[in-house]
Amino acid sequence: MGELLAGVRLALTTFTVAPLRPARVDRHVAGVAMGLAPAVGLALGAALAGVALTLRALGAPALLAGLLVTATSAALTRGLHLDGLADTVDALGSYRDRERALDIMKRPDIGPFGVVAVVLALLVPAVATAALLGRPWPALVCGLAAATGSGRSAAAWACRRGVPAARPDGLGALVAGTVPGWAAAVGLTAVAAAAVPAVPGRPWQGPVAVLAGLAAALLLTRHAVRRFGGVTGDVLGACVEVAAATAYVAVSLT
Repeated sequence: MGELLAGVRLALTTFTVAPLRPARVDRHVAGVAMGLAPAVGLALGAALAGVALTLRALGAPALLAGLLVTATSAALTRGLHLDGLADTVDALGSYRDRERALDIMKRPDIGPFGVVAVVLALLVPAVATAALLGRPWPALVCGLAAATGSGRSAAAWACRRGVPAARPDGLGALVAGTVPGWAAAVGLTAVAAAAVPAVPGRPWQGPVAVLAGLAAALLLTRHAVRRFGGVTGDVLGACVEVAAATAYVAVSLT
């Protein structure tokens, strides 16, 4: 029970701005935290849906509401995953060798590839959310929860056993290879189940959107392992953003 509670605290501090101090941090606790990431994503998505419903009730234009919901999402996660996306894309786009690419990821600045990636990672969910605002409230809630949960589920899969860390230190070294395959599968199943009502009349589209997000993140993870020798905290953030953006696109299609 102590390990579970420590994992919950670590999951919340890693994926949200919750002002909690992890009571204990080691690889066992990290595995629990990453395994719980999909649940944190679903809860975060539900909170974003509450913001979206409030803005709709106040009569906000759909696109403005979508932008504000996306801004809220970035604020609730400290922009941490966006930063990871920018660093990862800059490193991959540099076409440098492993060591130089990892050095680029450590730098505090952001290059042109990273800027483009962050802009897309903000605009895609905003526009997709604007489309979801035209749906009944259960579909809106499930759509946002599923897309957000898909991103966090991707992080769990990127930390599954067998995926190495690129460095001997940092967040990647702490969490890489800590999530059992069954735990990642359970989290994915929960997110896919929540996505069933996301598209009225098409119960299959929501789960397919979640799987599409995971597929995009797995491709990124595979590429990162090949280029960097494993995953880092930045790569995990990139997986979250890529999976969520892909799921947003797929769930918003009509």
